[in-house]
Amino acid sequence: MIYIEVNMMEIEKWLNDVLEKKNKRAMPIITFPAATKLNISVKKLINDTDQQVAALKIIKEECNPLAILGFMDLSVEAECFGAEIKVTDNEVPTVVGQLIEDEDDAQALKVPAVGSGRSQLYIDAIKKTKAEIKDIPILGGCIGPFSLAGRLMDVSEAMINCYEEPEMVHIVLKKATKFLIDYISAYKEAGADGILMAEPLAGVLSPVLATEFSSTYVKKIVTAVQDENFMVVYHNCGNNTLKMIDDFKEIKARAYHFGNAINIKKMLELMPKDCLVMGNIDPVEIISNGTPETIKEITLNLLKECKDYRNFIISSGCDIPPLAPWKNIKAFMEVCENYYENDS
Repeated sequence: MIYIEVNMMEIEKWLNDVLEKKNKRAMPIITFPAATKLNISVKKLINDTDQQVAALKIIKEECNPLAILGFMDLSVEAECFGAEIKVTDNEVPTVVGQLIEDEDDAQALKVPAVGSGRSQLYIDAIKKTKAEIKDIPILGGCIGPFSLAGRLMDVSEAMINCYEEPEMVHIVLKKATKFLIDYISAYKEAGADGILMAEPLAGVLSPVLATEFSSTYVKKIVTAVQDENFMVVYHNCGNNTLKMIDDFKEIKARAYHFGNAINIKKMLELMPKDCLVMGNIDPVEIISNGTPETIKEITLNLLKECKDYRNFIISSGCDIPPLAPWKNIKAFMEVCENYYENDS
């Protein structure tokens, strides 16, 4: 596929501006709640490029985030490989079953073409969105290599296989990495300014295993796709991430996004000051299930706690659920906007 007439942002300049507090804003992981604004189901949204574009325009209008994050879930890439997924009207799709049970299955696994499954719909949505929203970065989304391998082998089995069948895991990881480089490259060609790569399963590994089965492959992907006009945002919401700092520094992504399982201030103390560190208000218990009053209080407290770190960008710890109330989302965005305006 060939895309032309793409207006690429100067990502390096944008990052420097953010670090200098120019136009600093919150950047929650939010896409699926737009379904309620469109009065359509999640099932409809994941299968319709034009509805995804409409949803991202709603996110821009309602939230005015630091960047627009395109649609993704942790099943898209696995579905391309042939995994079965479960889709309901109001929940994000999930993988069911086990595609790879032994090394023979791993050897036989074919790397799918980009465009298979729903991948082309998601790429096209970014291309169309980029044509309509030009003043902030537009980021695609994808799963990370170990998290993808886990969905092909079954998450629990993948953890066991790291000890009992490591060669099988590496076979799957090499194929997952090849596909992800191709997939991200297609986003890049379509005009995306970057990618948010979600690698949550790596966050429950020990640091040694995380290096072998995740970070080594993530680094290959980052090296292959990241440049001055295209950034990688690495997301890991596991509770072991504070023990993986050396790996994160080696990955060399331009931004890192962490979940609410950790203390984000402790992470900021350890991470390089020239890369963005994002997180980490609980998207379920606080943003979705909380009240506007508690959301404002907790969010403001985190902003104040991290005020000395110019590379901190407040965000949800992970993706905000599809049925999260918009009054809560607006409360989160409003307190962030007011804080950043007064802090500039």
